[in-house]
Amino acid sequence: MDPRDLPSVDALAGALAGDSDLPRGLIVAVARDAIDEARASIQAGVEADPTARAGERLRSLQSWRLRPVVNATGVLLHTNLGRSPTTGGHPSGPTNLEFDLETGSRGARAAYLHALIASTTGAEAALVVNNNAGALFLALAAVVGRDGRVAVSRGELIEIGGSFRLPDLMTASGVHLVEVGTTNRTRAADFADATGRVEAVLKVHPSNYRLDGFTEEVSYAEMAAVAAALDAPFIADIGSGLLDERVPWIPGDAPPWLAGEPGVRQTLERGADVVLFSGDKLLGGPQAGIAVGRREVVDDMARHPVARALRVNAPTIAELTTTFEAYASGTARSLPFWTMATASSETLRSRSKALLSASGAQGMIADGESLPGAGSVPGRTIPTPVLRLTGTADRTWRRLADHQTPVVAARRDGATVVNLRSVDPDDDPIVAAALAAL
Repeated sequence: MDPRDLPSVDALAGALAGDSDLPRGLIVAVARDAIDEARASIQAGVEADPTARAGERLRSLQSWRLRPVVNATGVLLHTNLGRSPTTGGHPSGPTNLEFDLETGSRGARAAYLHALIASTTGAEAALVVNNNAGALFLALAAVVGRDGRVAVSRGELIEIGGSFRLPDLMTASGVHLVEVGTTNRTRAADFADATGRVEAVLKVHPSNYRLDGFTEEVSYAEMAAVAAALDAPFIADIGSGLLDERVPWIPGDAPPWLAGEPGVRQTLERGADVVLFSGDKLLGGPQAGIAVGRREVVDDMARHPVARALRVNAPTIAELTTTFEAYASGTARSLPFWTMATASSETLRSRSKALLSASGAQGMIADGESLPGAGSVPGRTIPTPVLRLTGTADRTWRRLADHQTPVVAARRDGATVVNLRSVDPDDDPIVAAALAAL
């Protein structure tokens, strides 16, 4: 092709617009880039088709566009699918976000939410920021301070999803890490042996992995004693956000898959000065980072300049308020995460049979398992009956994902598996339609 034969940007964009509902300006930009790339290829002696290039790019953009999907993977808190579903329902339009309706003057942002969290957890004070990594960064910056020293076990210097390494975040806050113990074994005496003064001691719950075998770690109560001996604040990052180890919002004993998971309330009772945890994950709310503890420590965090850069918006405040009000009123089991986690096998088996019957899909109901997900309670699963579909796994999975509302299933042992524990029952008709299309 001669470069002079390339279509104009307007002509190519017009041709592409008929097959795409993306904004006109984006289509024009894709067309321009495709023509520029084709021209460069032709000048290099390589044939190029700008229409095909632009079409592929638009299809990729369309697939990346944020849209509803059905999570049928069985991973309840699927990091790539938005983690915890929330109740939503935040108000649209003006709100009293920072307005005092009693005095008519500027009010404190999230004052009600902070009071609600403190009351629910038994803490003196609370603060909400954008995510738990932000809460840890802010705690180190405010409590330890630039060039201050914080002692932490080597076994807790973890890497989380997306190759994100916690030590990098810590040092970015300006603090110096005093690494204590070894990867698999750390004792309280190791902290006492740390040379020099430390401004804080830190314990990080490694919620996305589990060490077995020849291991030892310092308990939260022991860490509190270590901090007291060093006359330093104790920062506890428990990550997943289980509010209470007793799980009182679920009838009967705590589920076995939660065994060993630290609770916010108990960590405070064991002597932590400030406890950091996620608003989503096991708490079941929107993505956020929450700090609870001694008023002096939390106030220091709230006053730090970085706190403004990490603050949350009105919809997050509203959703998190709904979440904590559910805990405070004893109705937390109705939160979407806990509804999924506590659904009975009989109910899930019945729903799976109904889907097979309604869709005419070929498959069988088999014993399977679900994962809490999002780096929570690693290695623990929830027994779950699943729908194991007949057919080539990759082809079947792809056709479900290509449905008008994508149904994201799992691929296990050469088959596509639909796990309804992570599916809202109201979405069963969508799953049935996607199965019928197979």
